[in-house]
Amino acid sequence: MRFFVTGEQNRQLLMNTLILMFLVYVALLWVSNGLMYFHKMNLGVDSVLAYYLGSEQEFTQPRSYQSLLEVTHFHLFAMGMLVLTLTHLMLMTHLPTLVKVWLSVIIYASAIADEAAGWLVLFVHPGFAYFKIAAFLLLETSLAVLIIVVIISLVQARRRIN
Repeated sequence: MRFFVTGEQNRQLLMNTLILMFLVYVALLWVSNGLMYFHKMNLGVDSVLAYYLGSEQEFTQPRSYQSLLEVTHFHLFAMGMLVLTLTHLMLMTHLPTLVKVWLSVIIYASAIADEAAGWLVLFVHPGFAYFKIAAFLLLETSLAVLIIVVIISLVQARRRIN
């Protein structure tokens, strides 16, 4: 933690390397998240409805309460840790505080919205399929922005040292 508070991360090649490797790992996670989404459905409302509510044409069953609960249980922890880590790394950037606050709010809200959307489609109203698509796109976009912002910050820090 002191590396971020004191700014020592700018002088620590090892720390920068570890953070960069983590960001590459998160970028791979970002890609696999998109691939998993598009394997199950696309950005069309009909595909989201078919995934959650089932489809007679495709002979698929609706998602069950238990399957949604299992996925949500795992995702709440994993996404929470990922978002916490990425926003923590964003603290070391030179972005204005207001931008950091907004990026943090957006990524936390989109992660929660993405998890809640499936529940809303299945148990509240099919119209929430639009919300699911928007939440997914916002989550993927905000993850990409945070990854890029932290990478740019690391590169700029290295340039200032050299």
